[in-house]
Amino acid sequence: MSVLSPPRSATADPPEELVVVPARHPWRWAGTALVLVLLAQFVHGLATNPGWDWNTFFGYFLEKSVVEALGTTLQLTVAGAILGFLGGIPLAAMRLSKNPVLSTVSWAYIWVFRSVPLIVQLLFWANLGYLYDRLQVGVPFGPGWSFATADLVSPFGAALLGLALHEAAFAGEIIRAGLLSVDQGQHEAAAALGIPRHRQFFKIVVPQAMRAILPNAANLLVNLLKSTSIVYVLAIGELFYQVQVIYGRSGRVVPLLMVATVWYVILTAALSILQYYTERYFARGAVRTLPPTPFQKLKAVLRK
Repeated sequence: MSVLSPPRSATADPPEELVVVPARHPWRWAGTALVLVLLAQFVHGLATNPGWDWNTFFGYFLEKSVVEALGTTLQLTVAGAILGFLGGIPLAAMRLSKNPVLSTVSWAYIWVFRSVPLIVQLLFWANLGYLYDRLQVGVPFGPGWSFATADLVSPFGAALLGLALHEAAFAGEIIRAGLLSVDQGQHEAAAALGIPRHRQFFKIVVPQAMRAILPNAANLLVNLLKSTSIVYVLAIGELFYQVQVIYGRSGRVVPLLMVATVWYVILTAALSILQYYTERYFARGAVRTLPPTPFQKLKAVLRK
């Protein structure tokens, strides 16, 4: 009878320990050092260059007229965003409609308002009274109500109307792209389960479409915030216009421009935080583990 030899793994010599050599990235370190040097030079220039005139900057940063102008900028941004997206929803639905008339009208609207520069649109609505002295609402060739165009469209109203109509054209395309990003199989599966169409749309289609809509919508909102500076052509006291008025009197151009710049950066940062948490909310059904919030990241660092 033959004797079985022991398994190979039991008699083999133990493997030698592998020496792990970390990868070296000299160019990465060189690039990091270069960026830090340039950043240090930039900060040093901000602190030592008298042309920035930080005393004037801090003197006007919370000045009453600047804060009031900031409020006007926020009003235009919020109202323009709400009206723009409320207008973009029917535009997207019309573009997706099988009705050729609705689809063509929506396409024409989007084409025109994306083609004409915003500043031209603002000046057009501000001079609407030149074309139409009075507007009438009622039965065609019958009784109705008329009112002066100048009383209807004030400079602020013209700015808000121009911003909202301009944003609606872009919002319509963003919403349409988000709806088209939902796989057709989702619609078919929902229909096969007998789910009503309105529940299909709000419970299945919209949550998935929002993940594609939100990043582009946030970019559009940030662009709207900055576009409010264009309404200075209508002599509306928003942030950039008020800064211009002040440095026109004082001659302190650079520090006053920095006042507007820093406020725009702060508002954009706030919108970016809102975007992050909104995207995180709608990512609940797409990922197993939600990305940590900045506070959760900070807690994790402090625990180490």
